[in-house]
Amino acid sequence: MRSSRRRPLLVPVLLCALAVLGARPTDGMDGDGGAGTGLAPQVVRLYEDAAKATRTYEEGRREAEAQRSKALEYERRLDGQRRKIDAMHEDLGRIARAQYRDGGGLPLTARMLLADDPEELMRGQRVVSRANSAVDRAIGANLRAEARLAAEEAKAQGAWKALEKRNADLAKLKEKIENKLEVARSRLEGQADSSVAAGSCPGAVRLDQPDVPAGPTWMAPVETYELSAAFGSGGSRWAHRHTGQDFAVPVGTPVRSVGTGRVVKVSCGGAFGIQVVVQHAGGYYTQYAHLAAVAVDQGDRVGPGQWIGQSGSTGNSTGPHLHFEVRVTPEMGSALDPVPWLSQRGVPL
Repeated sequence: MRSSRRRPLLVPVLLCALAVLGARPTDGMDGDGGAGTGLAPQVVRLYEDAAKATRTYEEGRREAEAQRSKALEYERRLDGQRRKIDAMHEDLGRIARAQYRDGGGLPLTARMLLADDPEELMRGQRVVSRANSAVDRAIGANLRAEARLAAEEAKAQGAWKALEKRNADLAKLKEKIENKLEVARSRLEGQADSSVAAGSCPGAVRLDQPDVPAGPTWMAPVETYELSAAFGSGGSRWAHRHTGQDFAVPVGTPVRSVGTGRVVKVSCGGAFGIQVVVQHAGGYYTQYAHLAAVAVDQGDRVGPGQWIGQSGSTGNSTGPHLHFEVRVTPEMGSALDPVPWLSQRGVPL
């Protein structure tokens, strides 16, 4: 399959995503009840909404995991800080016990009168006093560090819990959109099969086109996919060998032109079901078959990345996928292996 945000903005982004996705008009069909031209655009809208919900959910999940790791790290450091403070308390205890043993609990004046060398006693007393003060200062500093760590741990724990709750809400919305998408895909597939069976090709359903980044002159025919049957492979469904490369994608997935060209054929029926053929410069043609809907008419000019239809399972097909061919004529029988052909044009599959 093919598929860096600033962290402080993620919680508002998740909230905005919930609001925007939840407000999308996906509950009902278009004005015609989902028949005719209304169903194909609805599938595309749901497809995009599901993709956005998935991306936002995954971003939130990664951020929640990062916050959880941060909270656990603060907790680990806090435990270490507390162990250091306990050790310092032990040091103070040792100092106190040493003082008691040396002085037997007598006041300093009495110990000086009884000492053989009062000067040495005073020097020892100053050393003990400095050690005592040093330990006291260290304990104070470590207690302040403990308080800071505890506050950071509480903050990280709070952010983690808030993100977990928002992710749970977003997961429910994601599931709701995907359920609607599944229903719409099923209806689109049934509509396409009926059209093919009747020998009546559905007309072009113009889709709102995506923003295509400037630069690439060639691209894969679908954005997210798994490669299935390869060029030249054998099978009972083909008279000889497989003439194209199959891309396993769900029904209704937007199919795009791999490059600049002109639509020379839009047809339905036969082994390829609903199909589009595009002519490109250099004498090459690309075919997009087993579609559920088309978004172009014969004679249209298309650019790289332009949506020209939606994947389906029409014709001689055992499941949803896009059959993609590269040819040297517009008709079957002149196919080339599409994988190296695209690779030579900077599109590794």
